[in-house]
Amino acid sequence: MLDEPTTASKPSKRWRLASATTPSFVVLNVQPDAFSGIDQTSLNAMVREKNVEQLLEAGGVVGVAGALKTDIKNGIGGAVDDVALRQAAFGSNTYQRPPAKSLIHFAVEACKDLTNLVLLLCATLSLGFGNKEQGLKEGWYDTASTFVAVLLVISVSAVSNFRQNRQFQRLSKVSNNIKVDVVRNGRCDQQTSIFDTVVGDVVCVKSGDQVPADGLFLDGHSLKVDESSMTGEGGYVEVNSDQNPFLLSGTKVADGYARMLVTSVGMNTTWGQMMSTISGDTNEHTPLQARLHKLTSSIGKVGLAVAFLVLVVLLVRYFTGNTEDENGNQEFIGSKTKVVDMVNSVVRIIDAAVSIVIAAIPEGLSLAVTLVLASSMEGMMADQAMVRKLSACETMGYATTICTDKTGILTLNQMKVTKFWLGQDPVGVSSSISTNLLNLIHQGVALNTFGSVYWATSGSKFEFSGSPTEKAILSWAVLKLDMDMETSKQSCTILHVEPFNSEKKRSGVSMRSNADNTIHVHWKGAAEMILAMCSSYYNASGSMKDLDDGERKTFGQIIQGMATSSLRCIAFAHKQIPEEEHGIGVGLQKLTEDSLTLIGLVGIEDPCRPGVREAVEDWRCAGVDVKMITGDNVFTATAIATESGILRPDQGMTIEAVVEGEVFRKYTPEERMEKVDKIRVMARSSPFDKHLMVQCLKQKGHVVAVTGDGTYDAPALMEADIGLCVGIQGTQVAKESSDIIILDDNFDSIARVFMWGRFVHYNLQKFIQLQLTVTLAALVINVVGVVSAHEVLFDVLSLLWLSLILDTLCALALATQQPTKDLMEGPPVSQTQPLITSIMWRNILAQAVYQIAVGLTLNFIGESIFHVNEKVKNTLILNISALCQVFNLVNAKKREKKNKLFWGITGIAIVLEVVAVEFLKKFGDTERLSWGQWAACIGVAAVSWPIGFLVKYIPV
Repeated sequence: MLDEPTTASKPSKRWRLASATTPSFVVLNVQPDAFSGIDQTSLNAMVREKNVEQLLEAGGVVGVAGALKTDIKNGIGGAVDDVALRQAAFGSNTYQRPPAKSLIHFAVEACKDLTNLVLLLCATLSLGFGNKEQGLKEGWYDTASTFVAVLLVISVSAVSNFRQNRQFQRLSKVSNNIKVDVVRNGRCDQQTSIFDTVVGDVVCVKSGDQVPADGLFLDGHSLKVDESSMTGEGGYVEVNSDQNPFLLSGTKVADGYARMLVTSVGMNTTWGQMMSTISGDTNEHTPLQARLHKLTSSIGKVGLAVAFLVLVVLLVRYFTGNTEDENGNQEFIGSKTKVVDMVNSVVRIIDAAVSIVIAAIPEGLSLAVTLVLASSMEGMMADQAMVRKLSACETMGYATTICTDKTGILTLNQMKVTKFWLGQDPVGVSSSISTNLLNLIHQGVALNTFGSVYWATSGSKFEFSGSPTEKAILSWAVLKLDMDMETSKQSCTILHVEPFNSEKKRSGVSMRSNADNTIHVHWKGAAEMILAMCSSYYNASGSMKDLDDGERKTFGQIIQGMATSSLRCIAFAHKQIPEEEHGIGVGLQKLTEDSLTLIGLVGIEDPCRPGVREAVEDWRCAGVDVKMITGDNVFTATAIATESGILRPDQGMTIEAVVEGEVFRKYTPEERMEKVDKIRVMARSSPFDKHLMVQCLKQKGHVVAVTGDGTYDAPALMEADIGLCVGIQGTQVAKESSDIIILDDNFDSIARVFMWGRFVHYNLQKFIQLQLTVTLAALVINVVGVVSAHEVLFDVLSLLWLSLILDTLCALALATQQPTKDLMEGPPVSQTQPLITSIMWRNILAQAVYQIAVGLTLNFIGESIFHVNEKVKNTLILNISALCQVFNLVNAKKREKKNKLFWGITGIAIVLEVVAVEFLKKFGDTERLSWGQWAACIGVAAVSWPIGFLVKYIPV
């Protein structure tokens, strides 16, 4: 670490000294001791505490930049050694996370599970009972087996939760790896990882961005920052070069744009210190997990009641002398019975009751939902969808309506200017445009934009940055109209900027000409809105003409014509401010919005994505209503909606199907609720209109998904049941307001997310069906066996073995499957629909009745059928029950062409069952079976296949 001065005066002097020698260009070779004179602690505190006086003592922003060896205009050099030296001197832009929860932590959590605690208690009791009955040498096997089985259950649960936790951490790293625009070596808008940002960097921030580090305002316009994440207070804070030039890491840019000088990174910022205390671990339980917990609790209560009833009956029968031992003698004979024998008998009865409880608790459900959700998260990530909120995995399956953007979702977001109108005439080449008018166009494009143009050498191509619309206009102006952006910027001094936002649909700038000191205002935005602000226009020869009603109607028809051709129409307008108004606020007054002169119109093409029409049709078949909400005018919106299949050609621009945001906003609440279902397209919408529509749809009972990318989409994304942010064009504010981030901005990826949502519900229902089948069968068989024959057919160990197979291998096998398009052929799953449907009950009862019949038949006459002893008979019952679940698993499998992993896991289940029966005699209390007995077990269990096929024809 660097030596730090003990007083504040020393660094101040050094900064002032450095400011006097600020380099004229970027420093490429920084000496190793270049930053030894900077008091890092004072610098960090100055920005964090917003100490303007200390900043002035340091020579202002220029002085700090000089001390940090940064050229304000061109940034740092960006060479590897320069960046490494700055990281060594000031630290990297990362923060220390608290240690992640270990595997042991999750194992301890699993041990706290009530079922596992009951099992451990039962194992402990049986330890004394087994040693008493069978001796120390043989009696410990049952206890050890039970402990091993419980340990396996705990291990599987712990490993599964541990993996899911690690997966969330990996996704968190991807989510936090924000791309930042930096200026290095004179090149603007170089995108680098936020983790690679260093002290001294010049960073460009704009509306919707997260401030990547602490720093100072260099230049910019209308910058407003949301500091609520730091201060907890609402409202926006204005940042400028005079009163408040301080920017804090982690805050969000609400409006405007600026360039900032980075002064502190990572753990030296308040944000870094705060985030280092947050583990990022999620204990979130999804709605489906909550419903499964409720189901498990209900079944467990039923099992507990049955077990208590059986316990009472057995105890009454024992103490009234109605039970007999193995030799046919009465077990309890009042005072003649030894206390030890009585205790042993009572423990045996309690053990039987516990077995019934264990049989009734479907403990595998919670494990299954964890496995399925974890698998779904991995699958969605592979399909370019990053899950930020676990519950979104399943909620997508319930969605009935999606409100989607147009640009970048339905369209390719590859914009290009294809039409240009001057006055009422289309223009092809720049040579036909008058010099004066061409200069105005260059000014309007070059200065009224957040985009930039980079051209390294004479032989290289131009590189354009900014939003897709900005890049299209800049590319057109540079390549078609020979605009030199740097020359245009140097010819004027910008006075005030009104950035583009989703409500006004336009942006403006006022500037002073360096040549003649005249002040000009330029506006750019939605064509019909700019046209309404104009009172005159330039014709193709550069002459100014009045804009009367007839001319205005003609321009309206030109705009409509481009819009119906699916073109986004952008207009440019200009006004020169009279000299008598020059001194008012020195250009900081509100920009003039009337009596403008229309310069020209451009039509920007953004073609629909291939396959969008088919995807929309698939969604319609799936019962999902697709609505397009866009800021484009009604004609462009209608054209794109018709092309993409959201609107049918016969719907056209009917009042029911297409509405403008302003009209929707003015509806009464009753009218909105009546019309919202019929609306397919909302054009010229504001963020408030989008939020209002989502609210109306939710009030009508819809489960709503919303796509968005901008800062102003955040309210609608948060209001929706599922917020989907597009990852390429999406702002950081929009991403943090969403549940799922679509990494490739593709409509097909959104459709895949819907399929995954339905797949989660489908898979869990399949597992519930499997689990309840074995639970119901084991419960009935055990109750009948205990009451009638005073013996437990499925002891604790057998039940754990069955559950272990089901909980892990069956759930894992189902989780390996992939969603298929047939999931989108039915209507959405209702959130109010019972978790266990009538069809599921039909399948459960059919298979359970068969297993109960087989189990009880073998229990009562199995010895005579197979000519075997009681131990072999019990082994046959256990083996058939396990194999029935394997065949049932195959019944539950979705019909896929290939799924090697599924069959591999199914094969492992069969191999483990063979090992348990044939080689774990001591631990499993089983007997080896002959080839004929194995064939009989497989044959009886295989009947589950035709039963599963035939019951599908039973109407419910």
